[in-house]
Parts: sequence; C-alpha cells; structure tokens
Amino acid sequence: MNQVKDSIPKVSLAQSSESGNSLFEIQQVTNVKARTHISTFLTPHRKDYYLLVLLREGASRHWIDMVPYVLTPDTFYFTTPPQVHVKEEAQPMTGTLICFTEEFLAFEENQLLKQLPIIQNPHNGHELLLTPDDVEFIDDICKKIATEYEQKHDWKNSMLLAYLRVLLIHLSRLYTVQFKSREQTTDRQLLKRFQSLIEENYTDLHEVAGYANLLNITAGHLSEVIKEQSGKTAIEHIHGRLVLESKRLLFHSGNSIKEIAFQLGFEDASYFNRFFKRLCDQTPMEYRTATREMYH
Repeated sequence: MNQVKDSIPKVSLAQSSESGNSLFEIQQVTNVKARTHISTFLTPHRKDYYLLVLLREGASRHWIDMVPYVLTPDTFYFTTPPQVHVKEEAQPMTGTLICFTEEFLAFEENQLLKQLPIIQNPHNGHELLLTPDDVEFIDDICKKIATEYEQKHDWKNSMLLAYLRVLLIHLSRLYTVQFKSREQTTDRQLLKRFQSLIEENYTDLHEVAGYANLLNITAGHLSEVIKEQSGKTAIEHIHGRLVLESKRLLFHSGNSIKEIAFQLGFEDASYFNRFFKRLCDQTPMEYRTATREMYH
C-alpha cells in the first residue's frame, strides 16, 4: 500500500552529536543549555535515536507527543524514536545525556537490550521518578560510562556496553514497577510480540487476522490471549496505535486530513473521519481545532 512520506521531520544522532558520532554518545553537562538547534526549536520532530537523560538541575519545558512537561530535578527522562518532540523553552541544565540508535541495538551483542522495557516502552512513557538511592546509583553508572567513553583503553567498547547494560536493566526494573507491568509468561511474550508487530505494520495492517497470520496462530486465539493479558481486545490495540499516530500528525503536522488518512493506510479519507470520530468522539478536524486552541 502506498504511503505518504512522514510529514514530521526526523533528526539523526549524527546531526545532534557534538562529536559527530552516529551510533552512541554520552554527554555530561553542568549548568549549560542543552543542545537546541534552530531547525528543531519550537518545531515538531522525531529523533531517530533513543535519548536517556538523568536531570540533576533544570526546568525546561517541552512536549512529547500531545503531553507537555516541565522537567524536574532528580528525574530520569527517556524517549524512543516514534515519539514526537517539541522544545518549547530551554533552561540551563545539569545532568547526563546518553544517546544511541537502532543500528547500535542491532549489533549481535546488544540483542538483550532490545527486549528491555525501557527500550520497548510499551506504555509510551517518558519519565521515571527516582528515590535518592536511585539517583545515586544511576549517577554513578553514568559517570563510569562517561569516563570510559573518553578513554582509549583496550576493550573500551566492551566496558561501555557492560555499564550500559547495568544501567538499562536498572531503569527497566523502575519502569516495570512504575508502569505496573506483569511478569513475562508465554502469553505475555505473545502480547509483546503483537505490540511490536503493530509498531512495525500499523499503517498497512488494520485487522486482527493480518497480525494472526504473521504470528502463525488463529485470530480467535490471538484475540483471547491479548484480552486476557492486557484487558483490551486485539483490535483495540491496533486502533489505539492508529489513533495515537493520528493525533500526533493532527497536532504537530500541517498535513491535510486526506494526506494523514493516506499516510496511515486508509484508502478513503471519509472512512478515516468516521474511524476517528467513533473512537475519539470528535472528527479529526474538530480534534485539531480544539487542541490547537487549547495550547496556542
């Protein structure tokens, strides 16, 4: 199915990095403004990399998707590539920023990291609240990563990866507690796989049967397991992802309703209008108008 090109621009790590590194970077900043390029300030954009931030001091304002945030000290912030960013106000900050790309996670030795909750981000989260012990632990690991990053020792990459694994596992434990995820079971793994397939295919596959075929199970079995594991039906997961992306594009892009409908795999804009209104109690244009009047 033909798709309209994403109207929300992407910023690469190579563009954002001070060192030009295109796979992995860490920065420790003290009472300075975070990097804010003119091309992205006040402009909706996606990052094509994962961003982790331990904020020790600062109070900048920004948006992730349709949610505004004022950053607070001793809080951990994270974003994943599909999320839409808008930098609204950049105040001086103190903290640590870690960035890495999908390509970095694709290395064979990094396969474990791809499965962690902080990377999968099934709840579309953005911040983790920390105890003083959490802050001390995470700050210590970040300092070790930063120190190793600047060295030229043998096995430097192996040491960096070891520290990063410890950090991401610790963050995933916090994520699991704060977002109340359940333990992994066979059925739970099926839910995760289903959610991952939705992320990869939501513009092309809008029906449960299509995902059941990819998973080599019946649509009935898939629906039963997903409902039991998540409390939502399989089609609600599919529709929820379409609605999220619809809202992102309606809120952040200037694309017409017809263009957004085609980008999301709807061949008929009128059907997209009916779909959105049924799930959101507003037409796409009503949503766009109401949200922009509320926040602008």
